[in-house]
Amino acid sequence: MTKETMGVARHVKILVMVLVPMLLSGCKEESLTHLGDHYARLGRVPQEKLRALSLKKVFFGHKSVGQNIIEGLQDVMRTTPLIRLDIRETTNQEEFDQPIFAHAMIGKNKNPSSKIIAFREILDSGVGQVADIAFFKFCFVDIDHTSDLGAIFKEYDETIAYLTGKYPKLKIITVTVPLLSNPVDIMTKLKKLLGRLPWDKLDNIRRNEYNKMLRARYGESLFDLAKTESTSLLGEKAEFTKNGKSYDLLDRSFTNDGGHLNPLGRQIAAIDLLLYLLSFEPN
Repeated sequence: MTKETMGVARHVKILVMVLVPMLLSGCKEESLTHLGDHYARLGRVPQEKLRALSLKKVFFGHKSVGQNIIEGLQDVMRTTPLIRLDIRETTNQEEFDQPIFAHAMIGKNKNPSSKIIAFREILDSGVGQVADIAFFKFCFVDIDHTSDLGAIFKEYDETIAYLTGKYPKLKIITVTVPLLSNPVDIMTKLKKLLGRLPWDKLDNIRRNEYNKMLRARYGESLFDLAKTESTSLLGEKAEFTKNGKSYDLLDRSFTNDGGHLNPLGRQIAAIDLLLYLLSFEPN
């Protein structure tokens, strides 16, 4: 590392040390007052369906945005006592002897194949035989402008076909890839500078393209997380245009750092996931 590079690095570290405490001390959680309409949608669900969901055995594989959704589910349960999920971090099939919403960190970020393989291995370890519903999601860093979308989709589709054939009683859900917003503040720009948070329009374009492939292939068996992330509380789309085409973004109100879900975003995602899961239950 040259003296010039070392000097730049020192300046960046100083900026982080000075600005981060200032930003954190001035931050306030997003107002949750506009969540009423979303909670009202849950309130209109018959209690019998809510109880039926609480009796299911579910497995969810994820990384950090998935953890945000888990936290959102816990938020929702505190607000809506009729929703009772036994959320536990586990891949042990023995813990599926009773209703459970199991989850676990799977694979490595920036390596989508590792997550596909991990999901298959977890189901083949015994979870596929005892669970009612199973799904996993990629992270936004798993798809970028360098990704071979055809190869990723082929491996994913073949794995889902294999698992569906092997476990016919298991409902396997597909999840769209989460998005990034435009840079939201100086903190996000610093993270980008330090290589901790990628953001590039070309990356989001590729995520949009991959999500389009998933929607076309899986239809009703798909939970469209990207659609949730890009739709504001007022129903407006967060998007950008390049070469005359529009592409979805993560709505800024749902994130504090441009990629992960804040308390507002995680509850919106959790409510939409619950409503999707409830759609499997008979009226």
